[in-house]
Parts: sequence; structure tokens; C-alpha cells
Amino acid sequence: MEVTRIRALRGPNLWSHHTAIQSIVSCSGVERSIGTIEGFEARLRSRFPEIGPFQPTGHDDSIPMVHVLELAALGLQAQAGCPVTFSCSTPTVDAHVYQMVVEYSEEVVGRLALDLAQSLCQSALDDTPFDLPEALTQLRDLDEDVRLGPSTGCIVDAAVARNIPFSRMTEGSMVRFGWGSKQRRIQAAEMDITSAIAESIAQDKDLTKRLLAAAGVPVPGGRAVSDAEDAWVAACEIGLPVVVKPKDGNQGKGVTVNITTKEHLTKAYAIAREFRDDILVERYMPGNDFRLLVVGDKLVAAARRDPPKVVGDGVQTVAELVAQVNLDPRRGSGHSTSLTKIRIDDIARACLSNQGFSPEAVPAKGERVNLRNNANLSTGGSATDVTDDVHPEVAARAVAAAHMVGLDVCGVDLVCDSILRPIEELGGGIVEVNAAPGLRMHLSPSFGKGRAVGEAIISSMFKSGQDGRIPIVAVTGTNGKTTTVRLISHLLAHSGLCVGMTNTDGVYVGGNCIDTGDCSGPKSARSVLLHPDVDAAVLETARGGVLREGLAFDRCDVAVVTNVGSGDHLGLNYITTVQDLAVLKRVIVQNVSPHGTAVLNATDPTVSAMAGKCKGSVTFFAVDKFHPVMATHRAQGQGVVYVENGHIVASKGDVQQTIALASIPITMGGLIPFQVENVMASVAAAWALGLDWAIIRAGLAGFSNDSDNALGRFNLFKFRGATVIADYGHNPDAMLALVQAVQGMPGARRMVVISGAGDRRDQDIRQQTEILGDAFDEVILYEDQCQRGRRDGEVIALLRQGLANARRTTQTSEIKGEFLAIDTAMNKLAAGDLCLILVDQVEKAMDHIAARVKEG
Repeated sequence: MEVTRIRALRGPNLWSHHTAIQSIVSCSGVERSIGTIEGFEARLRSRFPEIGPFQPTGHDDSIPMVHVLELAALGLQAQAGCPVTFSCSTPTVDAHVYQMVVEYSEEVVGRLALDLAQSLCQSALDDTPFDLPEALTQLRDLDEDVRLGPSTGCIVDAAVARNIPFSRMTEGSMVRFGWGSKQRRIQAAEMDITSAIAESIAQDKDLTKRLLAAAGVPVPGGRAVSDAEDAWVAACEIGLPVVVKPKDGNQGKGVTVNITTKEHLTKAYAIAREFRDDILVERYMPGNDFRLLVVGDKLVAAARRDPPKVVGDGVQTVAELVAQVNLDPRRGSGHSTSLTKIRIDDIARACLSNQGFSPEAVPAKGERVNLRNNANLSTGGSATDVTDDVHPEVAARAVAAAHMVGLDVCGVDLVCDSILRPIEELGGGIVEVNAAPGLRMHLSPSFGKGRAVGEAIISSMFKSGQDGRIPIVAVTGTNGKTTTVRLISHLLAHSGLCVGMTNTDGVYVGGNCIDTGDCSGPKSARSVLLHPDVDAAVLETARGGVLREGLAFDRCDVAVVTNVGSGDHLGLNYITTVQDLAVLKRVIVQNVSPHGTAVLNATDPTVSAMAGKCKGSVTFFAVDKFHPVMATHRAQGQGVVYVENGHIVASKGDVQQTIALASIPITMGGLIPFQVENVMASVAAAWALGLDWAIIRAGLAGFSNDSDNALGRFNLFKFRGATVIADYGHNPDAMLALVQAVQGMPGARRMVVISGAGDRRDQDIRQQTEILGDAFDEVILYEDQCQRGRRDGEVIALLRQGLANARRTTQTSEIKGEFLAIDTAMNKLAAGDLCLILVDQVEKAMDHIAARVKEG
């Protein structure tokens, strides 16, 4: 069994809405049916009993090895605790070769699961050992390393519940919510609007105390110290007991409390210096340790934190009791679990020593032994929810502390006997104010109920009704995509929005090109959606990107499908028929928002059939309003766009809007049929987005065929009294559309310059010149700069064969080089002639033609 072309589908894709690992699997020999391998299934299930049931495929009820691999990769992830449920494997046109898709929640975990699944299958084939516990441990450990921790995870979960899109910006805890100009960002439990100054203040414990004291918030007395001797002097000034801690520490690291002797203080100072050079000595405030969580101007949660401890049984040592406590499944080694394992380190030994114990000591039955003086969860402490007990004045003090420092999400540490009464009455005080506080204790406290702190943070970032989304228009099809994308972008920009656009020419934001080349894939789409200036996104969505990686977005507001033709790279990546291609292109239709719209070509049966897969509404477009699909849709009161009496008409129920074709330069008054179709699709998309009709009309009037608006898309030039048309058409459907367009234009003598893309099927290349040969008096053939895998002369030969099948006799010449072919054609032109140049190197060819036109 050979597994190749492993890809991560990071968005909605051909197979599902889930993220997934896709691969090509070749089965040979006995692997074509595991039923022929004696004892294989028994050996496999003895190694992995939880693997799912096998389902026969094909007409012969055989179960190929790929199906076993698929279920193993899925099952291993599920057993490791990953929330995955989807997988499939389908045969390709090649015998015993399959496409396999397995869902993942974390990409690296999915890839590892595939490797382990291969090892599992091989061990069952060879009857060699397979260590299932070790495999699951690898997956769990990796998943814990890469997945979001509980604090960030709860915020993401709250966003998902509000239908707010999210994406991780780093491998850590930086997450983006929303798209474009509506996006917000967090780093763990810290918002993007939190200033660096506020964070610096929170890190500086001494400065924080001075600010809080100035605001009348109770704080413990203390000062910074320069060395251990100075620390003892400060302790004597303040009065014992005291606390020693780093000036800018976090998570309780280096903190020692309730220090009563110089020896204890010297040890505590040394421990604190392990973490920072600047050390504080503060008055020790007896009482309970409370963490108050403030979000915005509200107290949203409170917890009492207790130090890590064990209770003696008169038999086991302290170390053995700690090991027993650590067996609690809620305790882990990182921040992914609700509790942290208790560690016996130098700090714990010092704490034990102060109580008269060592790790080897056996406490009496019922005797409580602390392993830390501080109660941080990160050092093994526990938490009890007390949110409902907080006195209003205590809550007000916590909010005041957060505001004084300038934190939007803030963990306020309060030491006090109780929070049922004001702080001052009980002699308590606020000892720390923390940026990016941990949320574990509020989500899953050891005792009491969890609090919706993630929801509180998201509600602070996105007010009611906001979802962080900008309008997204996805456009696909065989022909007309780029012009339609450009025209929709032009209309949106005309409405005052900053538009992000991707197409086969590049990436554009606000009309400025920020990247060049074929940018019709998900990587370019993500760069637009990430851009903070973008108010609306119009994304050309090519087949290749969807196959390689899936969509860059979870859903779109408008999906436009212009057409589906046979010349669109059929035969590549197992897309072998027009129906295969239609299923792929309808992915954008399947992922239209429930409140969105699919704009579909009514005259293309493969496109109009996509309507049944749309969760939102559908608007059909066609020149003929009496086409059966159009007529039915109109009768149902649904949206349609058509042409009538020289006008484009948008109609839905009793609502109707008209735009004269004579006012739309790109259509040349309606003489260019394929441009009329592109305009109808664009109008339908703008209509679906709610653009004002006056803006739509003005925008259409300002969009023409010049090269600035649509490079290589039926660009018109006048040269010595002749008409020159430059276009990037490169498939039979495009040739038909171009022929139909130029037949309505005057031309005493008609000439075409053409090459062919080498990555098309032979019949598609031949068909192009067969179509053109019937419409032009002279054909000039040239060879592309890049033959895309073909030998020199191979494409020209196929084009020549196509001309031989044309119904009329056409003068033919062959030129080596695109620009020489263009010059040869333009040098032959006389007044009244028409020349169609099908360009390859679009930008350079357009510049070359423009330079020739300027020369005259």
C-alpha cells in the first residue's frame, strides 16, 4: 500500500465542511481485498479493538486496505480524545487507486495519526507487534501541545457559538476573530485593545501598588529590596510575617509567603532571584486568597484559591500522598487540564520543612499538610467558585483596580478573610493585578459551578448582533470569473467600501496591487481576509485551490457560478468529467450563509442544478427570461436577472429594476454576449449584497474594457483604423464565446493569433482552432513560452490538427514566439480589419500591444 500526495484541507472542501487530511492510496496484490488475507482482520482488531466496522465497497463486496487505513486513522484520533467523526475513501479512474479523506481537529495530529495507522496496518499484515498505548500517548501528548489551552479555548468556543469566524495566527495562543476591518485579536486572555503600557504596569508589582494606593484601593505595605540583607531590613520595617516575590513575576513563580525568620527569608530571596533580579518584600496579609476576574467594567467571576495540600492517613508518606492526589484525571502537567499536578521541588520542601515535615515523613491521620504557601492553580492549588458571594463594594474595588492599571481583562488577587463584607472592614488588600489571567479556575473550579467567562470576553469584544464578518463574494466558473470579480469589486468600491480582491492577475486592496500572479487560491484569499483595511472581499475561487486546500472562509454571503465547461483542466487531479468539475465548483454554493445568495447561470444545466445545494436563496441569470429555469423561478417570486428590450432587468416578485445596456460600456451596447452575462452575474451579486441601485448604475457606467479594469479580458484597441482585441481565453468554451462576440462586430478581414495551454487535454487544444478556423480568415499560430509539460512543437501540431477539421479554408502561418506573432499580425492589418489576439504572458503582451498602438 502506497500513500502519496498527502494534503491538509484547511477549510470547507469537496468532501465535507470539516478540516481533513487527504491522500492518494494505491493498493496492490492482496491489499485490494483484505478478505483474501488470512487472519488479517482478527490480527488487526487484536491490536486495535476499537476500530470501527468495515463496510464493503464496489460490486464484489470487497474491502480494500485503504478502507482499513481510513478507519484506523480516524479511530486512533478519536481514541486519543480528538473530536473527529468524518472519513471516506473513494476509487479513482485508475485501477486500485483511491482518494482517502480523514477529518482532523489539529493538522499535525491528523498527519501523525495517518503515519501510525499505516504502521498498524503493516503490523497486522506482517503479524508484528503494535504498541497501541504508546501510539495513543503520542497522539494525546501532541494534541495537548498544539491545541488551544482552556483559557483561549473557552473564548474561541464562545465566538463559535456566536457564529464569529476565527483562525489561529500563531502556533501559540494568538487568535483572530472576524475578517478584514471587523476583525479583533486576542493573545490568551488579553485583548488587542489592551495597551503595552497597561501590561507593563501590571508586570511592575511595585508601581501597581502605588497606583492602587493612590486610588484608595487597599494594598499591603512593602518596598523593593537590593539584596538579602536589605530584604531582612525591609521585613523588620514592615513587621513580620512578610511575603517575598519577584517584582514582575506571574503564576506564583518565586513567591514565598508567611515568612517569620531571617533564615526563611534568605531562602525565599534566593528562590525569587531564580526568576527575576528585582525583588519585593511586602507585609503578609493573613486570610483567604481570592481571584476576582474583571472584564470591561464588570466583575464576571470570583474564586477562592487554596494551596496544594494532602491529608495524612497515618500510613503513607507525603510523597506517596502527593502521587495519589496526582492520579486525579483533572490534574495534568500543563494548562490544558482544570488542575495541575502537585510538584515536590525545593519550594515544596521548604514549605514542608516549615511545618516540620519532609517528603518521606508520614503525617498523622487527618493531618493537613501544605505543599505551597501560595494558592496558584499553576503550582497545584485548587479553586472554589464564590462569584455569588462577592459583596458589591468588593466588586467595585476590583473593577477600580483593573481600570487604574488600564486592563480590559484583569485578574485581581485579593487576600481577605471573606468577600461577604467590604475589604476595609476585614483588613484585607489587593496584592496583585494580572494581565492575561488564567481562566481555568473559573471554567472548571474544583468546587462550585463554572462561569461563562469566555462569553463575557467575546461580549466585550463584539456587541450584540455583531459577528465580525465582512461581505464575502466567492466567484467560480470556467469562463468569466476574473471579469465578474473585477466588476463586483468595482461596484462595491463605488459604494465607498475598501474592497479586497483576488483573481488570476493578483491581490488588490483598495485598488492597490499587493501581490501579482495567479492569486485565485485560498492563500491569497486569506491574505485579503486578514487585511485590517478590507471592508468587503471578492474572491476568485479556482478549482485548483479548492482541491489543494479547501476554501479560505467558513461561509460566504454570495457565491457566483458563471458556467462550467469541458475545457477547464479536465483530467487533472482525478477531475475527469464536467460533472466532476461541477461538484467541485459547487463547494462555494454549499457554503453560502443561510442568509446569503447563490447567483447561478440558468442556461447551464450543471450550474442551475447547484441551486438544490444552497442553504440560502438563489438568483438565476440568463438573457432569456422565458428559459424554463428562469420562468419557474420568476413564477415562484424569486430573484432573476435577464435582458429585455435592450435593458438588464432585475426582478423579484413585484420589485423590478432596469439598466440600459447602452449605458454599460463593457457590453458595447449589448454586442458582446459573454460580457452581458458577466454583467448580469455582477448585478445579481451587488443586488444580493443590498447595494443601492443608483450606485450599481453609476458603477456599471464607469467600468469599461480598457486594460486598467480587466487585463486580458476582451480589451479593445484601435490600430491604423483596425480593431484589435486582446483576450486571455484558453479553452473551447471561451473560443465559442469570443467567436459569438466578434461576429457581431464589423471586420473586413478577420485574423486571430493563438497558442494553446499544454496542460489541457489533446481534444481541448484541437477544438479551440477547430472553432476559430470556422470564424476567421487567417490564423497565426505561436508557441507559448512555457509548454506546461509538452514537448516543443507538440501544442502547435495539435492546433494545426484542429484547423484541418474546420469547415472553411483558412490561411495559416506559424511563428516562434508570442511577441513576434503579435507584431506579424498587427503589421498585416489595414483599416476596417479585425484581429483577435489570444495572449499568454498577459501583462507583457498587453504592454507590447499598447506600445504598438501608441506608435501607430
